[in-house]
Amino acid sequence: MTKKEQICNRAVELLGREPRGLRFAELMRQLKRELPEVKSFRAVIPNLHILRPEEICKPAKGLFRHAKFGENEVEADIKVAEKAKPSGGEQEFYGSFAEYLVNELEECTKAIPLGGNCFKDKWGTPDIVGVLCPRQSDILKFPAEIVSAEVKTDSNALITAFGQACSYRLFSHRVYLVIPASVPESELARLDALCRVFGLGLILFDAENPEEPNYQIRVRATKHEPDMFYANRNLKVIEDELFG
Repeated sequence: MTKKEQICNRAVELLGREPRGLRFAELMRQLKRELPEVKSFRAVIPNLHILRPEEICKPAKGLFRHAKFGENEVEADIKVAEKAKPSGGEQEFYGSFAEYLVNELEECTKAIPLGGNCFKDKWGTPDIVGVLCPRQSDILKFPAEIVSAEVKTDSNALITAFGQACSYRLFSHRVYLVIPASVPESELARLDALCRVFGLGLILFDAENPEEPNYQIRVRATKHEPDMFYANRNLKVIEDELFG
C-alpha cells in the first residue's frame, strides 16, 4: 500500500466518525498522529475529494466530510444548529458587544445598544450603533464614522440577519454581523464569503454564555460611504444618546 493510499484510507475512517466533517488543519493534525511515519500530507489532503469522490466530499472551502454525511448536508447542519440554539435572548449580548467595538476592535469611540424599532423603519434598527470620532490627541482629524451591528443568537435565522446587516449599510460606514460560533461550518463558509463580497464584518461568539461571549473577529468590516440623507435621518433619533 502506498503512502497516498494510507492517507486516503485513514482519512475516510476519521471522517466517517464526524457528521459535521473536519477542517483541513484538524484533519491533518489527526492524520499526523495516526500515521507518524508519513510525510506527504500536504500534497494529498487538499485533493481527498478528488482522489476518493465516492467516499469524501468538500461541502465548503477547507472542509472535508464523509460522503454519507455530505449527501444529507442540509439536514445534518439543521440538527446541529437546533441542538446549539441558546435559551438566552439577544439583548443579553448588546452591552458586551458595544464594549467590544470600543475596547477590542477600537472601531468606535462610543457605542450604544439599540434594538427594537427605535428608527421606526421597516428596514430595521441595528442592535448596536457606534460612532468613531477623532480624539483631542489625534493630529489628523477626520469626519465621524457610524458603525452598526446585528446580533443573532438563533442559528436558524442567519439569512434574515445577513439581510438586515446589508440594509444597515444604507446609513453606516461599517457594519458587523455577529453570529454564534456553533454555526455549522458549511453555513459559516457561505456567510464568510458573502460578508467579504458585501463588505460586512463577521464576528463569532459563544451564544450560550452572556457572561463571557468570547467575541472573535473572522472578517473585518470594509469602510464605505453611506447615503447621508438616511444617515442623518436615523442619527437624529439617537443624537443625544450617541453624541452626548
